[in-house]
Amino acid sequence: MPYAKAPDGARIAHQLRGDGPPLVLLAGQANDHHWWDGVREDFHEAGRSTITLDYRGTGASDAPETPYSTRGFADDVIAVLDALGIDRADVYGTSMGGRVAQWVAADRPDRVRRLVLGCTTPGGRHAVAPDPAVLRSLATPDPDGARRALLDLMYTPSWLAAHPGPHHTLGDPHMSARARGRHLAASRGHDAWDALPGITAPTLVLHGTDDVFNPAENAPLLADRIPGARLHMIPGARHAYFDEFRAVAGPLVLDFVR
Repeated sequence: MPYAKAPDGARIAHQLRGDGPPLVLLAGQANDHHWWDGVREDFHEAGRSTITLDYRGTGASDAPETPYSTRGFADDVIAVLDALGIDRADVYGTSMGGRVAQWVAADRPDRVRRLVLGCTTPGGRHAVAPDPAVLRSLATPDPDGARRALLDLMYTPSWLAAHPGPHHTLGDPHMSARARGRHLAASRGHDAWDALPGITAPTLVLHGTDDVFNPAENAPLLADRIPGARLHMIPGARHAYFDEFRAVAGPLVLDFVR
């Protein structure tokens, strides 16, 4: 397993697959690189190489006993690009990965060719928060109940009926409760509002119209805040639009990064 060394010395596991121009894929909160297992090959078939990483606290990466932040995760992404000798790449982040991608593009514009932000939010007081009932459904002490609630937020019932699993977007089952708490704090603490107007990479914002986990109202906020950004809403899609609606989302991303 190849590792990059983060600025604080933590080892960040990463995975480079395929051939062609590099596309960085950034997963959601409390997930490792397996988040992308259902769609990664689509990018390879289109002639792209893909780069993923295990966030600190997930997968094979270290889990240091320090606070985590989306901006810190962005530093880890740059460390991975440095370790691979890649000067510039297209960056596609979904959910918390979209928060991380915002900081990569804002802090290191020289490293980002094109930016895709999926099912994500600017964070802070300007963002649209999920309904408290959504959060309560995930906080149940019943693990099976929480899993069912999360699946319902990620996918439509008809798709779940035809695809009973396994599902790769429900979190790293091996990460510790402490690391999960740090990921939650990082995601909740994200606020890139003031930095967004400084993003210079051409940007595409994607979101499902039926996403209530990360409310769809956040998509136009991002698109309006980032100069020249394009917005595309996918009708009927929930949070895991990139997986369930891969036949729509994948070509949108590939066309944009071409």
